[in-house]
Amino acid sequence: MTFEIERKFLVISDAYKQEAHQKNYIKQGFLNSQKERVVRVRIKDDSGFLTIKGASNKSGTTRFEWEKEIPLQEAQNLLKLCEKGSIEKYRYLVKSNNHTYEIDDFLGDNKGLVVAEIELSEENEAFEKPDWLGKEVTGIVKYYNSNLSKMPFCNW
Repeated sequence: MTFEIERKFLVISDAYKQEAHQKNYIKQGFLNSQKERVVRVRIKDDSGFLTIKGASNKSGTTRFEWEKEIPLQEAQNLLKLCEKGSIEKYRYLVKSNNHTYEIDDFLGDNKGLVVAEIELSEENEAFEKPDWLGKEVTGIVKYYNSNLSKMPFCNW
């Protein structure tokens, strides 16, 4: 079993774009977005992925995650079977000491929302907080992509 430990933050400026070493376009949908499990189909540039995530722990930092690369055509076909609502975004990767921030600049109905995630090896691991990092939103479910697909940022 693989568990991911991550923390999420709002982003308060676009200074991260100058620090980014990679940028990808992502489109994703959800075959299942229940609280207990999320089954996601994602296309990142020209690659397809199927991901299953379990429920988060109480702090919202840790949950089971399984991901497998799948053929692009299969991902495109699975996207047609997804629940109503999808996510489109640009993802920027920014190195910060021993960590990499993934910054999601959302498009469509979530335009204007920018969220940064950092993966950690333990819940209380120390990490550097860049100036563009704002309020922590770890564990606040309305910021989960599966919830943004149903209740987008433009409706808040």
